[in-house]
Amino acid sequence: MNTNPIAAITMRSGARIVIELRPDAAPNTVMSFISLAGKGAFDNHRIQRIVPGYVADMSYDAFGKECCKYLIANEAPNGISVEPGVIAMGGYGGDIAGGEFFFPLARSEKLDGHYPAFGIIKSGLDEVLSWGELPLRPVPYPADPSVVVNEPISPLVIERVRVDTFGVVYPEPVKKEMVRRPPSW
Repeated sequence: MNTNPIAAITMRSGARIVIELRPDAAPNTVMSFISLAGKGAFDNHRIQRIVPGYVADMSYDAFGKECCKYLIANEAPNGISVEPGVIAMGGYGGDIAGGEFFFPLARSEKLDGHYPAFGIIKSGLDEVLSWGELPLRPVPYPADPSVVVNEPISPLVIERVRVDTFGVVYPEPVKKEMVRRPPSW
């Protein structure tokens, strides 16, 4: 029997993305995601950045919530390629954010081995890939004007994220000491 946690991301549109989390590959990253999902940190959040042919970033400002503003150790590479069909954790110059997850929309050498994939999409991949086809508008990225940030013209909202751990209790993640906050926080 599979005891890996299963995350369900429900979009305001009613679409669902179901993900098998992989604590065997990225234990602290999974603990971080489970912790923040349990606190409702991802709920009612507009997806902030889509780069067609690259990634759909859920957030680049730690979801605008203090509880998400921490860093964890980078658990990449970990045997799961960062490519369409996975969920991965974003980061800043080698440090990994505690909750800024993203979905790859294409295979990219810039991602694989640098950011930890921590789950496999079991259903809803078509929904995720469709985001790369949405009409977008550019928005300024306060930390670095050279970074391409496009948001959907019609807001794409995560209504809720729930994780079924099948009775397994996952502790809080191990957080790194933060020397300085990422500039977008």
